[in-house]
Amino acid sequence: MAMLIDGDNAQPNLIVKLLAEVGKYGPITIRRIYGDWTTPQMNGWKDCLNNHAIQPIQQFRYTVGKNATDSALIIDAMDLLHSKLVDGFCIVSSDSDYTRLATRIRESGIFVMGIGQRKTPKPFVNACNIFIYTENLSGEIDEQKIAAADKNTINGQENVHPNPVPLLKEAFSMAVGEDGWAHLGAIGMGLRQLDPAFDPRTFGYSQLLQLIKAQKDLFLIRKEDDKSSSAVYIKRKPGRRSAPRKTRKAADTVKA
Repeated sequence: MAMLIDGDNAQPNLIVKLLAEVGKYGPITIRRIYGDWTTPQMNGWKDCLNNHAIQPIQQFRYTVGKNATDSALIIDAMDLLHSKLVDGFCIVSSDSDYTRLATRIRESGIFVMGIGQRKTPKPFVNACNIFIYTENLSGEIDEQKIAAADKNTINGQENVHPNPVPLLKEAFSMAVGEDGWAHLGAIGMGLRQLDPAFDPRTFGYSQLLQLIKAQKDLFLIRKEDDKSSSAVYIKRKPGRRSAPRKTRKAADTVKA
């Protein structure tokens, strides 16, 4: 993995959790952070660079108020893509300017993940194979904050985080077999295809299985254990049938 950090749009206090999250998908062989190191706002990063073997890349601002960091990061990312030194990329930023970069990497058949704040515009989120919200890493998500964030608008677009149930139903439909059961792993893959930012931690659960267990009225769970491993399967509960309506003839008979 190559981890490229936009220092102007990332939080230094989360660096350990960022490395741990990216490390789930492969060893991080390239670690770079981009910014103008002559500005005070980059001071927070200086203490953690040596400790975590992150290479700082200097990029001066050509004009006041303009950010040149994204251009330097994009150029390096394309160089790495063509060099074929890595099997995946992680772009740490909440900036929508990286949307086309993420799309280009994915079109090359290379895995790309993004990490940014919940305010990250949806086009950048959907351009990645997987997107992780930093609020989930910091453990700051709760129901009140989710509700508040859902009402916010970013660049005129609603940053809506949908109820998990419709996505769970859709992912189940994508994974279900002829016997009516769907493997938990297949449901997880379906959820990532539907929404790269889908994460059980957003809803207060550390695992997908815990989130599904909370939907007691919707799903049945079956576990199959053998000597080597265990598999979990999910099935939709049959819907409740509404009571049959009385015909006019039957109603007249009751009145009589």
